[in-house]
Amino acid sequence: MVQFRFLGILMAVAIRTKKPLDLHLAPWVWKQLCSMPLGGPDLEEVDLLTYRSLQGILHLENSGITEDNFHVMIPLDSFMAHSADGRLVPVVPGGQNISLTFGNRTEYVEKALNYRLHEMDSQVAAVREGMSTIIPVPLLSLLTAQQLEQLVCGLPEVSVEMLKKLVRYRDITESHQLICWFWQSLVEFTNEERVLFLRFVSGRSRLPSNPADITQKFQIIKVDRVRSPNQVTTTVT
Repeated sequence: MVQFRFLGILMAVAIRTKKPLDLHLAPWVWKQLCSMPLGGPDLEEVDLLTYRSLQGILHLENSGITEDNFHVMIPLDSFMAHSADGRLVPVVPGGQNISLTFGNRTEYVEKALNYRLHEMDSQVAAVREGMSTIIPVPLLSLLTAQQLEQLVCGLPEVSVEMLKKLVRYRDITESHQLICWFWQSLVEFTNEERVLFLRFVSGRSRLPSNPADITQKFQIIKVDRVRSPNQVTTTVT
């Protein structure tokens, strides 16, 4: 829990300093941080197999499963389900002693879904606690999950157009042939390669979603070498 709280501190610092973090969290985590309610589609997005299994138990129409053959066709016999880490756990207190039947399957699906969706509530609460030391956490409820993720993580794609807004030229103009070649090379880069370039010139791997939040720019300098009369190189600083 101490580590989750520290993660919250890092996320809040990223928001405050506008220095995005390269984080990959499940979409429903961002929703929980914004105090948004969770539902079945959120589980479907991260654990399709479990979601479909629960829906299969709930909706038995045209499946040939009846009250008589329910226990033969459904491989569960109590209020147990697999947790996110693969353990078989009770979805309610004492669930291992509650028999799963054709008649109470709706209740089982509701409890199993609720367990999975709120399985990490304490961890998310620890993250929020860490964030609260830096920023006013109640204000997060004014954001959508996507907006919060962009504030913390910035843009996943490093576009050439964005990079062009971060550059200064020294002893060379934007229309120079070398500069045209330079940008054309970046256009042909993969996003992973552009991330490496961004890390080289700025030390960061993500860009803020708002270009106005970027204060540090990199510089392209033309350097004339004396080795041959027409040899020109460029350096990035």
